[in-house]
Amino acid sequence: MKNKKMTNQQAAESIANKTVMNADDSFVWPPQFDSIEAERLHRKQRLTAALRLFGKFGFDEGVAGHITVRDPEQPDCFWVNPMGVSFKQVCLSQLLLVDHQGKVLEGNGLLNGAAFTIHSHIHSARPDVIAAAHCHSIYGKSWSSLGKHLDPISQDACAFHNDHALFEEFSGVVLDMSEGEAIAKALGDNKACILQNHGLMTVGGSIEAAAWWYFTMERSCQAQLLAEAAGTPKVIPDAIAKSTYDTVGSELAGWFSFQPLYNVIVAEQPDMFD
Repeated sequence: MKNKKMTNQQAAESIANKTVMNADDSFVWPPQFDSIEAERLHRKQRLTAALRLFGKFGFDEGVAGHITVRDPEQPDCFWVNPMGVSFKQVCLSQLLLVDHQGKVLEGNGLLNGAAFTIHSHIHSARPDVIAAAHCHSIYGKSWSSLGKHLDPISQDACAFHNDHALFEEFSGVVLDMSEGEAIAKALGDNKACILQNHGLMTVGGSIEAAAWWYFTMERSCQAQLLAEAAGTPKVIPDAIAKSTYDTVGSELAGWFSFQPLYNVIVAEQPDMFD
C-alpha cells in the first residue's frame, strides 16, 4: 500500500482520469457514512460477502483461513469469521468481534487462534489497515513453497510490483504471539505478504481492497506457475511495471475491482445477511 497517503478523492480523480472515460458526478465512489452504525454494517456486509466469495472461489481448506475487518468505533477490535463455519455458509450474524487481547466481545462461535495471532499484530502495527485476508488457497500455497516474490509478468501482477513481501520463517501453525509479530514486521507497509510454505496474506484500507488483492494475487501465483512450467516468462520492464502499478495497484483500484464480485455474490446468495 505504497500510495496509502493518497486521499479517496485524489485516488478517485486519478483512476477516473486514467481508466474511466464517462464518469460523472452520479458515479458512486467509496461511500461516506452518516453514523458509526451504518459504517459498521457496511463493513460487516462486505466481510460476509468476501467470505462467501472465498468459498465460491474454492479458497477454503478445512478450518483454515480468515478475513478480518477493523471495527469503525473501536479501532483495537476487529470482526472475523468463526472457526469451523464454512466460507460457503457463513452469515453476517455469526461474525465475531474480537479485541487485541483475544477476548470475544460479540458472537458465540469459536475464535481461530491463528487468526487472532496474525491479525491482531497486523491491525496493531498498521493503523492504515482496515482489513486483512489469509487463506491456504492452492496456487498461493504452491507458489509460497518456492520462497520467492512474484514477478511483473502481467498487467495484473503489476499490482504487487515493489508492494509485497516474503516471510521466510515457517515454523508450524501460527499460534505463538512472537510469530504473529514477525509476520507483521515482514509485511511492513506492503499490501501483501507471501508466507513461505504457508500461503498468502493481503491487507487493504477497505475490506473490498483487501479481498480483491487476495483474489488477484492468487491468480497471479497461478499465472506465474503456469508460465514457468511452459517456459521462461518475459518480465515487464521496471519503469512500465511501476506506471502500471499506479493504475492497477492503487487502493481505489482494489476497492473498485471488488464491486462486480460483490454484486454477483449478493444476487446469488442473499441469505448471507441473515
